[in-house]
Amino acid sequence: MNETDSPLPRTFRLLVTGGGTGGHTYPALTAVRTLQARLGAHGGTLDVLWIGTPQGLEAKVAPAEGIPFTTVATGKVRRSSNPLKLLRPANLRDMARVPLGVWQARRIIADFRPDVVLATGGYVAVPAGLAARMRKRPLVLHEQTVRLGLANRKLAGSAARIAVSSESTLPLLPQSVRSAAVVTGNPVRPEVLTGHADKAVAALGLHSFDRRLPTVYVTGGAQGAQQINDVVGQALPWLLQRANLVHQCGPANVESLRTQAAALPAELAGRYHLTGFVGPELPDILALADVVVSRSGAGTLAELTALGKPAVFVPLASSAGDEQAHNARHLEETGAAVALVGDVTADRLQQALHPLLTDPARRQAMSEAARTHGRPDAADRLVDVLLTAASR
Repeated sequence: MNETDSPLPRTFRLLVTGGGTGGHTYPALTAVRTLQARLGAHGGTLDVLWIGTPQGLEAKVAPAEGIPFTTVATGKVRRSSNPLKLLRPANLRDMARVPLGVWQARRIIADFRPDVVLATGGYVAVPAGLAARMRKRPLVLHEQTVRLGLANRKLAGSAARIAVSSESTLPLLPQSVRSAAVVTGNPVRPEVLTGHADKAVAALGLHSFDRRLPTVYVTGGAQGAQQINDVVGQALPWLLQRANLVHQCGPANVESLRTQAAALPAELAGRYHLTGFVGPELPDILALADVVVSRSGAGTLAELTALGKPAVFVPLASSAGDEQAHNARHLEETGAAVALVGDVTADRLQQALHPLLTDPARRQAMSEAARTHGRPDAADRLVDVLLTAASR
């Protein structure tokens, strides 16, 4: 379905559940914004309610966006390869909270009467997703990663539609739910796609960068990543002889890296911009970057492939189900990125970056391969799925 297939409703009621991390929260927020804009363009309105946890990122993001927010009891399953450890007391206590959360979510759904429920993952999605089935409300799951996360696996049999981010997810789904799946991609915040390199130069004062050289953007996420900071710090002189570098290291790591950079020759130091945090200037930094070094969470992959950015990924080893390594290898197999898995050293980072920094044709080929995985229209595709599910 698209917006021309049938008239849009005058009022649409959407219940959102999911969160805990940005990977679950921001796709939901982008879908809400996109649905709101589409309805508004046709004189309609969106009533939305978000069910989350008080500790999750969604508890800050939803109210900041003016989205009504409420919570239900839920429990986190602490995973282990040892089945006996799943029976640890903390797991048993949390699992005992899920029935209360389902009861609370049933009452919320009965009062709010949503046209559709969107669940984007995270353990808070389980009670609301189960309650949607009990109240006979259409449930749409959105999965950001290649393999279904734990919450979505629990809810897959209850879903009217399962929106996935990659074609490669389809054969991994249980046969019983495969017919409900549709590939939408992972919604990307639209502002990420509209950056300007010259704005980054002006905003960050990068006037000593040598624009004849490629620019590398290194990021470890909002808090930084010690593993990435360490190997980049060790490789700094080598890197800066070949590239400009914007390094987002996390607020706690700025001073130690600044001390390290103080020993650089002036010419190299002028090509190094160190910052603890990147905010609204991110789209412009991404526009400036020729290569990105980062973790390989689902949101990062969605943004970089939508932009067609060559990337060297250093997956977070402790990510749930080793998902980040799976994500990175998936792109590496098609020439869309380089995956540094296992013991990551400065030498390995240099070997990965060298062909990308010295060969523009290699960068261009990786950019084109990355773009084939990108879905900049993912939010619109997910909105189509929501409207279709509600109309059935």
